[in-house]
Amino acid sequence: MASLDVFDLDKNTVGSAGIDPDIFEAPVKEHLLHMVVRWQLTNRRSGTASTKTRGEVRGGGGKPWKQKHLGRARQGSIRSPQWRKGAVVFGPRPRDWSYTIPKKVRREALKGALSVKHRDGRLFIIREFNLPEISTKNVVEFMKRFGLGKTLIVINDKNENLRRSARNLKNLKILNIDGLNVYDLLRFDSLVITEDSLLRLREVFGS
Repeated sequence: MASLDVFDLDKNTVGSAGIDPDIFEAPVKEHLLHMVVRWQLTNRRSGTASTKTRGEVRGGGGKPWKQKHLGRARQGSIRSPQWRKGAVVFGPRPRDWSYTIPKKVRREALKGALSVKHRDGRLFIIREFNLPEISTKNVVEFMKRFGLGKTLIVINDKNENLRRSARNLKNLKILNIDGLNVYDLLRFDSLVITEDSLLRLREVFGS
């Protein structure tokens, strides 16, 4: 089993942690990554877009003019689709966009996304992320010390000080280990994970 250095917030090495090859050295199957990301984004769709049909649009009960002898095209209602403020043909209607994919596919894709971060050298393990106070400046300095850009930090507790310190940083997202997903792993360049989150990850994939 390979191992990685464990750092503190000042980038001092304070130990090492074993990296399970089944999780961080798994085959990267791009078609599974694409499938899971598409599934995640589709399930986020609200499905509330709606347009009015001829039966719902207001007005237009009577025929606007008689059928013949006026030299104009025949019309049956001012709420027909070709009229201004008329109905919409084949427009969007409220619907549920969600669907399911096998749990095994989701697990393999998540392993693949984690393996990409380890393969590219963009995986960092932190002993703990305890901030004495809410301070965006401290988080920015931490990112500079590690040379981090667009970063995902994974924790295993609420850690309100960290969440509040990072909420105004556009290139940083704080995520609980139970919410770890393929889309966020691929969207961010670097992954910072706490040591207890790493243990939790082993428990989940070991079950």
